[in-house]
Amino acid sequence: MNSPLHSSAKLAVSQPGAHPDETRLSPDERELARWQELLAQAGRELAEPLTAALERVATLTTTGRIDRAGLRTLLEEVDRARQAGIWCQQISRLASGRVRQSHERIHLTNTVQSVLAHRARELQARGIHIVQSLHEVEVQVDASMLHGLLNALVEWWLSCAQGLVDVRIDMGPWSDNASLVCQFQHRSPDLPQNKDVPHNPALDSMSWHLLEQTARTLGLVPQRHIEDSQARLTLEFPRTVTALAVGPNADAQDAGFADSINSKPLAGCHVLVVAARRDVRGLVRESMKSMGLVVDFVNSVSDAVEFCDAGLPHGIVFESSLKTPRFMQMVGSIRQEVPEFVFIELLSEGHTFEISSISPTGMARVGHAAVATSLPSALVYELTRIM
Repeated sequence: MNSPLHSSAKLAVSQPGAHPDETRLSPDERELARWQELLAQAGRELAEPLTAALERVATLTTTGRIDRAGLRTLLEEVDRARQAGIWCQQISRLASGRVRQSHERIHLTNTVQSVLAHRARELQARGIHIVQSLHEVEVQVDASMLHGLLNALVEWWLSCAQGLVDVRIDMGPWSDNASLVCQFQHRSPDLPQNKDVPHNPALDSMSWHLLEQTARTLGLVPQRHIEDSQARLTLEFPRTVTALAVGPNADAQDAGFADSINSKPLAGCHVLVVAARRDVRGLVRESMKSMGLVVDFVNSVSDAVEFCDAGLPHGIVFESSLKTPRFMQMVGSIRQEVPEFVFIELLSEGHTFEISSISPTGMARVGHAAVATSLPSALVYELTRIM
């Protein structure tokens, strides 16, 4: 099977269904076995929730009734299948070899902290608490794919981690490469060992396969070790920038970097834009396109409320015409949870540029005529203020 999966990445992994004599297999045979396991896992994660949903629909058809709890469960089952399908598509796209990557100098530590802050509510809801020990490290990697990798890592934790997750960024003792290391408990140590299922099956979920494929596509070196109740994953970054100071040959060494960390200080930050007018959305998109942000657009307050209920971005940019009582109710709810949350109001006209600390509304404000020049500055100031 010809694909970028034939990489030099090492993978130390114990997983159910693995070939008992895997060390005797050729690289091509190991690759084929890995894809067979992935397809089997995809089938399970699609079939199980859809089968449960079909049974629930059959009951509804027979009785003509479904209570609120049953409806919620039905929606969750369909959403699980939908998510598995999306992950399959992402894995296929990554494995195709047609993913274009840029070589950017990214502050790995800041990016990890940003993703963990963004997903904190989901992790806490699952009873997962993060302990961080992060060295300051820069790496050369595609910014958007790094963000995807870290989100896939969080999805994996959500599927199988229990209690604390220890996250570290270390420099290797025998090389200059940085490593992102996470360790967590995947099952209670008090449970008796099952020889047929030696570890939590969720460790090998589609979220794991997405994480593994994203790492391979980035050219990283993933190593996974599972022992008893503990799981440990190490992601080694072979293109680590170890010397942050400018040396005499800096121009030659940095020629391959598309951007510096200073040109994209917010790379990986997540911003929601609430704008009903197409021209405003286009203007905002154009002004932020080179900032390395993850940007989502919605065109109504109700969509914004629904979006934020699923998970908070780092900041919200909104049209002032949408500043309705319902919008302000959402603002109050968010600020109860995150008092310093970033809001930037886009005025319908003018060259206004006010930061939140001097604005009478406590929100940054940018006039329509100043969006192209001032919105990036407002985002940099407001987001770096709270990070």
